[in-house]
Amino acid sequence: MSLPWIDTHCHLDAPEFDADRDAVVARARAAGVGMQVLPAVAAAHFEATRRIAHAHGLAYALGVHPLCVDRAADDDLDRLADALRRWRDDPRLVAVGEIGLDWFVPGLDRPRQERFYLAQLKLARDAGLPVLLHVRRSADGLLKGLRRIEVAGGIAHAFNGSDVQAKGFAERGFRLGFGGAMTFERALQIRHHAATLPEQVPVLETDAPDIPPHWLYRTADQRAGGAATGRNEPAELPRIAATLASLRGWTPEQTAAITSANARAALPRLAALLDAVAAGPGAA
Repeated sequence: MSLPWIDTHCHLDAPEFDADRDAVVARARAAGVGMQVLPAVAAAHFEATRRIAHAHGLAYALGVHPLCVDRAADDDLDRLADALRRWRDDPRLVAVGEIGLDWFVPGLDRPRQERFYLAQLKLARDAGLPVLLHVRRSADGLLKGLRRIEVAGGIAHAFNGSDVQAKGFAERGFRLGFGGAMTFERALQIRHHAATLPEQVPVLETDAPDIPPHWLYRTADQRAGGAATGRNEPAELPRIAATLASLRGWTPEQTAAITSANARAALPRLAALLDAVAAGPGAA
């Protein structure tokens, strides 16, 4: 029997997990997190992300993150195209990502971000894959790109835009990712979306090791005082899900069923992979 929770966005390849990656996966499974999607952020990470996904029975995506674009080589887009061709028949490759635009961090090269974003949308379109989108104060720019280059839907990760922008993504077949930020009572816009969007829209994520929920968060003063940084983990997903359940008036079982169905709809290869896993050994 498959486990109920799906973490649609987890950077298990991050160096923060190098010392105890096996234990992190074990804790997630013990908590009922049956699947994680691991998005790469740079061409140099493609092989490692794929290897970790295969080693732990997880899924992965390939892409160049907007915060990595300034350090990326121009031929990294060719490396992505080559990787998508080489591994096109890999059932664990479920999306192109993490890609997108970041208009929050100052000093980034916006035209270069946009060039990489549009090029990666084209690669996703040609591969027939959905995308995992990084969206930070950039929803309008992302939607503009999606109007130019239609892709097979996907997930807008850590969404925190307006109602109109949320509708724009949903109308294009995208689901919206909710994680640790939703657990903060002052995150009014995120909690508003979590509570009011059509039930076909939300999916769950951790973005581990980043975006810790409120119970792991450490203030700058706490960190300066020696408090350990609160590393996020996929095992936190069920507790994060409890916030969504409370906001929606759902039971935990409903929350697991609805968000898992949404993740499967957003990422069809993930659905096929989970079905193969449920069918038994040798199927996936």
